Amino acid sequence: MPIANETFSRRQVIAGLSAGTAALALPGCASLGARSSAAADPQVLLDQIAWNLLHHEPERATSLGVDTGARTALRGQIKDLRPEGLDALARTLRSDLARVRVADTSAFDPATRTSFEVVESAYATALDGFALPYGDVAIGSWRNAPYPVIQNVGGYIDFPRFLDSDHPVRDTADAEAYLSRLEAIPVALDGELERVRAAADMGVIPPAFLLAKAIPQLEASLADAKDGGGMVASLVRKAEEANVPGDWAARARPLVTGPIAAALERQLAELKRQQPLAEDDPGMWAQPRGDEWYAWALRASTTTRMTPDEIHEMGLTQLDEIHGRMDPILRDLGYTQGGVGERMTALSEDPRFKFAEGDPGRAEIMAFIQERIEWIRAQMPRAFETLVPANLEVRRLPLAEEPGAPTAYGGAGSKDGTIPGKMWINLRTTDLHRKFDVPTLVHHETIPGHVWEGEYSNQLPLIRSILAFNAFSEGWALYAEQLADELGAYDENPAWRLGYLQDQAFRACRLVVDTGLHHKRWSREQGIVFFMERNGNKREQVESEVDRYCSWPGQACGYKVGHSEMVRQRSRAQQALGAAYDLRQFNDAVVKGGNAPLDVLARNVERYIASGRG
Repeated sequence: MPIANETFSRRQVIAGLSAGTAALALPGCASLGARSSAAADPQVLLDQIAWNLLHHEPERATSLGVDTGARTALRGQIKDLRPEGLDALARTLRSDLARVRVADTSAFDPATRTSFEVVESAYATALDGFALPYGDVAIGSWRNAPYPVIQNVGGYIDFPRFLDSDHPVRDTADAEAYLSRLEAIPVALDGELERVRAAADMGVIPPAFLLAKAIPQLEASLADAKDGGGMVASLVRKAEEANVPGDWAARARPLVTGPIAAALERQLAELKRQQPLAEDDPGMWAQPRGDEWYAWALRASTTTRMTPDEIHEMGLTQLDEIHGRMDPILRDLGYTQGGVGERMTALSEDPRFKFAEGDPGRAEIMAFIQERIEWIRAQMPRAFETLVPANLEVRRLPLAEEPGAPTAYGGAGSKDGTIPGKMWINLRTTDLHRKFDVPTLVHHETIPGHVWEGEYSNQLPLIRSILAFNAFSEGWALYAEQLADELGAYDENPAWRLGYLQDQAFRACRLVVDTGLHHKRWSREQGIVFFMERNGNKREQVESEVDRYCSWPGQACGYKVGHSEMVRQRSRAQQALGAAYDLRQFNDAVVKGGNAPLDVLARNVERYIASGRG
């Protein structure tokens, strides 16, 4: 049902739901209507809630490595991206949220109580997002997006990457499941298309400069699909590596060159139809109910009630503080003239810190990353009492994704460790990177950042491995950068410390620019120039950054808000415990408490302080 139709708007559908909605029937589980007795066992309830969500998002089950046994059927499914599929997801969230809210948590142990608080926060926030009339809502994730198909959002990006990186092909059943997913992709792509058209009927057209990026990317994806391309090659390669017999290319190719290519062609035609209708206004303020959408996106990203103006001022204040720390280092390196941004621009042109061009430089970057990973891995016993394997690999982003992607991103692997965590690095040009900024990028994405933190969450109940919060995830990754500095990562390389501080300042700039675009009505160029002039960032780097804020409103604000709260909590613990404070125990308390909203994080730290006082 089109969400553009006022009679059947998503808000009205959700408002009419009740806690007694008929439930999903999952393999090995009773329906929700027969489960009231399960509430007596909170772990059973949490497990049921996790599987209810994974039924709607089977790719997550694969990425976590839990689509096994009675749940193996999930390996051949993908998320229903049609309006009716998302309405069904909202019904499940509402029903399970009601079950969590009626549970008496007073007798639960702290870890279980935390899990209930996490579910309540994630589900309530997501349902508020579903009540808005357009956009993609992430449940326990970070990618809330007003535009279902754009330069860094959409199945045309997600499906090929997921199938190549996370879908296993170890036997014939896995290969058949891969084919089943290929068969399901056209319906999902058309579901996105239906929502794109419905949003356009409401007046929601992406900014022209985003469409100008998305259209060539979609054209490249379509050309690849018409040729069979990556989705066929990935299946064939994996089957050959696992010695799985069968002519998989002959079976996969018609699915990709036929229905999938046709669905991509329909999406491309719609974006081209919208292109002459698009304006250059970058912010949500220019979209219908955009201020309401942005307020929700900020709340989802930061897990706070901070206003856009408060976040904007926080960014300006922290930027000045960080630049104050950068100034003496720059002076020691001989850069004395001009503002910090100007001097960092000059530093970035210093040939000592550039990588070679082309493939030799790409190889140099990959080797540099591996060396930094090995160094930081060896330091972890100094920072944590409880260690994790940090199973990870470094991969170049798919070529079709690179033009609209950030410089890098990463995350933990599967719950059972069979799928490694990954650092994805954008290598469309080596000029995106400098030798003084790559070390901090490594610590942010891998150890002790996203990959490291995610492995602790993977040891928690299933629902906790699924649900993550942008402010915690990205706040921890910035805190990880700080830990690396405190462990000596930059002691022998002052320019590397400048790279770390510039990265922190970059995240302060994000607070300013994101709120500037969406609340203060800045132009795209204003956002780009702010980064370049105030922080010395390269135009090519920040163009994609600013465009990302336009397609993921609010997401960029989670980093510094989360980091600032973690640092505040650490200072509180140090002051409260005095000589009894132990950095390793504090870090353990944060990561073993799991990914959580910032108020739940504070309660976890409070328990650590209480235990330290004995």
